[in-house]
Parts: sequence; structure tokens; C-alpha cells
Amino acid sequence: MFSTVERPTAIQSLQDFSFDVLIVGGGITGAGIALDAAARGFSVALVEMQDFAAGTSSRSTKLIHGGLRYLKQLDVKVVAETGKEREIVYRNSRNITKPRPMLLPIYKEGTYGKYSTSAGLLVYDLLAGVKHDERREMLTKEETLSLEPLLKQEHLKGGGHYVEYQTDDARLTIEVLKKAAEYGALCVNYMKCEQFNFENNEIVGAVLTDQLTGKRFSTAASVVINATGPWVDDLQKKVISKEKKQLHISKGVHIVVDQSVFPLQQAVYFDHSDGRMLFAIPRENKTYIGTTDTFYSEDKQHPTATEEDIQYIIGAVNEVFPAVELERREVESTWAGLRPLIAQEGKNASEISRRDEIWETVPGLLTIAGGKLTGYRHMAEVVVDRIAKKIEYPYIKPCQTKAIPVSGSDFEDDLALQQYIDRQASRAEQYGLPSQQGARIASFYGRNSDQVFQLAHALSTETSSLPISLRAEILYSIQYEMATSPSDFFIRRKGDLYFQIEVVETFAERVTDYMGVLLHYTDNEKTVYLNELMNAIAEAKGSEAK
Repeated sequence: MFSTVERPTAIQSLQDFSFDVLIVGGGITGAGIALDAAARGFSVALVEMQDFAAGTSSRSTKLIHGGLRYLKQLDVKVVAETGKEREIVYRNSRNITKPRPMLLPIYKEGTYGKYSTSAGLLVYDLLAGVKHDERREMLTKEETLSLEPLLKQEHLKGGGHYVEYQTDDARLTIEVLKKAAEYGALCVNYMKCEQFNFENNEIVGAVLTDQLTGKRFSTAASVVINATGPWVDDLQKKVISKEKKQLHISKGVHIVVDQSVFPLQQAVYFDHSDGRMLFAIPRENKTYIGTTDTFYSEDKQHPTATEEDIQYIIGAVNEVFPAVELERREVESTWAGLRPLIAQEGKNASEISRRDEIWETVPGLLTIAGGKLTGYRHMAEVVVDRIAKKIEYPYIKPCQTKAIPVSGSDFEDDLALQQYIDRQASRAEQYGLPSQQGARIASFYGRNSDQVFQLAHALSTETSSLPISLRAEILYSIQYEMATSPSDFFIRRKGDLYFQIEVVETFAERVTDYMGVLLHYTDNEKTVYLNELMNAIAEAKGSEAK
């Protein structure tokens, strides 16, 4: 029941049934907990006050990595845990997560010296259990420049070459939620937790408000999980005046430019002269660069890239890739994400550990904060182990998620995935799609691409100014991914706002009209949703474009 059309039925079920677990927060952390708990046999409900993945989980650096930077902070536990999780996440989401060779250039008087880099990467390989063919390789200056000729040559001593994994964070979150729904989890977006219900000084449920209709009601649960990321403290304040642990919210900004402007051949993890490290990563025909790391205390729902943020990253690019000569007008889009970090006094934003922590705020309410995208599955396992100790049902299974592929991603290996993509490309024309579009859809949706194909075929007789593949994907996002607005579709279901912003601008009004027909928008709703998308476009372009 992960469909916009079935949303009213899901809401009725929230009112009619009592759940073992109610998860508040529909980012990757909440999604992982929902899948783990449902797969073990618990009855699960998950609510999210915005769209799924609308917070941190669509605004990260989009890497599944072991956290090499945390070796510098001697955060060995984080490196070891997330390094091992990296392989599990990759194995369970092959069509979303891809190996990405990473180059760490070494400069005289840079953050990493040649010997410390070699030793650090070796320790990284050992702690993270890196596969033999993906282990680090130390390079000469000439070898480093052959991999990435755009790098500044002055004071370059060589480089370290290793493998990270690139993903689509929002897409991963959606596919985990879809798999949780397959196991019976009831997941509803635009559903805000207003307050908690108590019985004998223990939380036994929550009062929820449907953000789309204004309807307010209660749902019952044996355990409630606060997995709201940057909003963790806000939710805790509903039950206690002083939190047991407090968050420091850090903002990270990324910019996107076309490959014609910044023809990066190879992902690079590089030094800024102020001591921070940044990533520059190619993605299809774009290059994205980030991130900043500054404390943040403003609007948590709408963090944006300031002109200062954008200029900082432009300066970093031009410092290390001087031939690019990047200018502000060449920045196509930006995004800003918030990191919910456990407060550590006396440390700046980039120094605070990314380690996750779990605690019982009050009886019946477990809170989880901190952590990294890479560690979402392990974080969920720890949380659900705690739940299993509280709710001791005899039929509950141990953790299953090491061997559960996310929705659409059950491929034995990369060869099986590629064979599937090739097969779907050859079948696409039977459904009215060009073979190239068929390959793209198969790569993006995995085994769920069959449903997109079928929808395209059903729409083939429809007269529309929208491409048939776009219409099929819109319909799929409504029927199978609970998209309610064009922003849901373009930002969280497709990622186009950041990497194909020109497509979003071209089709914004027509997609709003099309979704309006499918979902019976009122005139006011259509105006609200179109304005929401246009504001998102303006935000993505950065403050100068507003």
C-alpha cells in the first residue's frame, strides 16, 4: 500500500489499528528501521511530515563510503562499521549504487602527506574489509595527472587511488520504503506527529495531522521511534523540557556544473587551503562539488545555498583545478543539506563525529540521531534489536536485512544487472519506448522497470505534449511511490532538480497539469504545487538567481 491513490486507505488503517512500532521520520534512517522491523515480523507504521527523503536524505554527497576523513579524527569505529556496511548496501542496491574510483591528490604541505596517506588508506582497507581488487594504490605525480589532468600541478607529489560507492540518496530511501511496504509496513508521507499519547507514564501512540487535508487523529503503538534527523530535538521537546542529548545542526552545500565547463574524468577528494576536504564527482554529463560544513540554526525545512557558500566552493575548485576557471554564472544548480550531529562541546562542525547514538527519551520513545547514509542498515538493526527486547514475541526473527535487496534490485551480481538492462533495452520498442530510454528506465528502476514499461504501453494511445516515458514515470511514481506533487516527482523520485534542472524548467507547468488531472487537484492546489516547484527551482539556482 505505497500508492498515492491508496493513501486515504492507509490513513484509515493508521486510525483503526494498533502497531508494534510507530516510526516518526521518513528519511533513510526511518526507512531502514521500517524494513528491518517489518521483515522480522513486527507490525510497523511510519509517518513523515514532508515528503519521504525531503530532509537530509535527498541532500547528501550521495556517496556510500567508509569515511576515510574520520581516520583523521581517529574515529576508527565509524570507519570500521560503515566500511563493512558499504559492501552490504552495494550488494542490496546494485542498480542504485555503483563503484566510483576516487583520487586523493597529495600536495606539499597539504592535509595528507604521501606516507600518512599510504598508511591511512591501508588502515582504511583493513578496517573496512575492502575487496582485494578495490584496495588502495599509491600513484606518482605523473600517474595522478594522467588520471585527472585538470589538477593543479604545482607542489603535487602524487596521489592515492581507492574505491568509494556513488548512489542516489533519495532513490535509495524510496526503494527501501517500497521494500518495507512489501513486508507490510504502512508508510505515509505528509503526516505530522503533533504530540504523544501516554498511559501510566509511558508513550502508547501519537496524535497525527494529515498535512494535505488537515485531518487530526490518534494512532496507537507499543514503541515510538524518533528518527527525524534535524528535527530530533523538536520532537523530544514535546515530552521533556531538557533533552538527554542535544544536536548540533551542520549545513553542507553542493554545486552542480556541466561537464563541458568542468570535464572531470575522475572523482577527486581534495584539499582546500583552509584545511577542509571537498569532493568533486562526475555524474553522467554533470560534475558536482561539495561540501561546506557550517553550524546552522535557521529554517530546517528550507536550507539553501547562500552566495557565500557558492563562492567558497567555486574558490576551492579554482584553487585545485585552475584550468577550469569556474565562474558563478556556470553554476547550474545547488543543494543544501543538514546533518544532525550529536553535540560535542568545543568542536567545530567538520570535527564533530558522525557516530550514531540511540537512547530512550522517555519510556516508550526511542530516539536515534547522528550517523551516516552508509550505516543506515546497521543503525536500523541496533534499533530493532532494542525493540525486540521490549516486545518479546516468540515468532520474531533475527535481523534479515543483510540479505534483503531493496525494491527492484535483486540482482546476483553486476553481470546479471547489465544483462537485465540490455534485455530491457531490446524489449522497450514493444512498449512504445526507444531502446535507449528502455535501458535508462531499467537502470533507474531495476526490476520495477517492467511496471513502467506496461504503463508506457497503456499510455501509448494518449495524446499529450509530454514524452511517453515521462508520463509513464509520473504515473508510476503516483501508483507505486506515493508521489503527490510535481516537486515530489522531480526532486525526490527523479533527482532532476539538481542534475537536469533545465528539464524541470521546461516541463514544470505541463507536469503539474498532468498530475493535476491524475490526482484531481483543485485550482488552488495546482497553483500551490506549481509555486512550490518554481520556488524549488529558484532555491536550487542559488541566491543570485532569486
